[in-house]
Amino acid sequence: MSVKTATEEQGGDLVALAKGGRTNFFGFLLRLAARLPFLFIAGRLYGAAALGRFASALVIVELIAMLCTMGEKRGLAQRLSDSDDQDQHPGLVADGLVLACGVGALAALLLWFVPAPMFPSGIYTETDKLLVLAIPALALTEIILAAQAYRYDIATTVRARAIVEPWTISIMAGVMYLVTPASGLSLAYLISIYAALITALIPFLRSYGLPGGGWRPSFSRMSSLTIRGAPLAAADAIEWGTRRLDIFILGLFAAPTAVGVYYVAQQVASLPQKLKTSFEPILGPVITRKLREKDYSSIAKQVCQVGFWITAAQAGVALALGIPGEAVMGLVGPNFVGGTGALAFLLAAEVVAATAVVAEAALVYVARLRNLWVSAGTIGLQALLTVGAMLVADHYDWNEYYRAAAAAAALMLALGAASLIKALMLGRILHEPVNNWRWALVWAVAVAVVVGQFMLLLPEWAELAFGIPAILLAYGWVIWTKGFGPEDRVLFRRKMTEEEPPETIDGK
Repeated sequence: MSVKTATEEQGGDLVALAKGGRTNFFGFLLRLAARLPFLFIAGRLYGAAALGRFASALVIVELIAMLCTMGEKRGLAQRLSDSDDQDQHPGLVADGLVLACGVGALAALLLWFVPAPMFPSGIYTETDKLLVLAIPALALTEIILAAQAYRYDIATTVRARAIVEPWTISIMAGVMYLVTPASGLSLAYLISIYAALITALIPFLRSYGLPGGGWRPSFSRMSSLTIRGAPLAAADAIEWGTRRLDIFILGLFAAPTAVGVYYVAQQVASLPQKLKTSFEPILGPVITRKLREKDYSSIAKQVCQVGFWITAAQAGVALALGIPGEAVMGLVGPNFVGGTGALAFLLAAEVVAATAVVAEAALVYVARLRNLWVSAGTIGLQALLTVGAMLVADHYDWNEYYRAAAAAAALMLALGAASLIKALMLGRILHEPVNNWRWALVWAVAVAVVVGQFMLLLPEWAELAFGIPAILLAYGWVIWTKGFGPEDRVLFRRKMTEEEPPETIDGK
């Protein structure tokens, strides 16, 4: 029997990361194609005010759902890695599912009777309150997808998150407007969440099946799981909350129309954010395996490698969407064009956040509590900056669009600080430098900006039809020729040559 060398093992991990990233990147493109019709339908039919109320409600619903996963979104990979008996895996996953379902149901019941946090404007219908039913479904879907990702099944995530969920909400938003225009967005969202759950559940049952071996729900196991997962759940909620706190605070200081405009800008800006999730499901299992082997050098190398991939991709998409930003926002409606400033800051925020995202993928396993404190400090800093920006806006009587841009700038500064701190902290723990910066990014951005300025001379429809592809092509060509080395280009290869290490799952 041949023994795999360290170089071959690292190559196998790199191929696994690249394959998972490719699969989920395809999902990103599908999500992009589906998200734009939803924004168009929601903006044109429902209007900015209705979108603002809808966005404020989702902040609470999705935050509570994230907490109800009890950290299993990332903690499940480590629990499964710690168990050498694969026959126990269905039971381990079932523990997390039962706990999440129970906690989610209780949270939904409480929020049903106390709906005020979801609707700070005080305007809602009884049908809108049904949004609470999304809480247990969201929590269950996250855990199921994490279980599938542990077995390197990223296709299920693509189907559920990038095809079924966004296309369902886009189609149902149009249908429900004809049935109940006052609550159409809420019902469309609820239907899309359960459609995604069913899509994820079917392959999960095929892969894991039902728990056997006399498995029964256990209060002691649930309690232990809750205690163990609390730091991860808090870190997940805080990381997610940094992308939603701005909407919550903006809802307190500005009219629903401003929140609606900001929500559209955030949805467009979150498209490049989805690129980091292209690698997140597969990066966790790779890191947990390397931790068992105490191979810290490989962890640092993989974090830097994936960090550069994410930064490069996010920067390219951010430029392509940001330079013709007025045309992009104008697609949703003329009242949304004023949110272009917010869009620019939000796109920049996603780029600077890339380092924090990949560093945290390792920190949640090697320094849970320290990572939690840094994440808490980040969201605290963001809250201070956002509230401060709103007070300045009140003092100078800024309009709603300037308020939205100020909230986005606060997010960018907070995420930039988090990236710097988390990269330094992980580097000290691993005794290896963690840095995904390459100077080729500067050259690529410069070329893309020059091309973009010429594209702005075209009519708006041409900016979108020709400008976005031209910016992406110019940026991509420079990154490919100046920034990507042989290991980076693995990301774009469907097959490895015989000289390269084969793809493996267990590293044997």
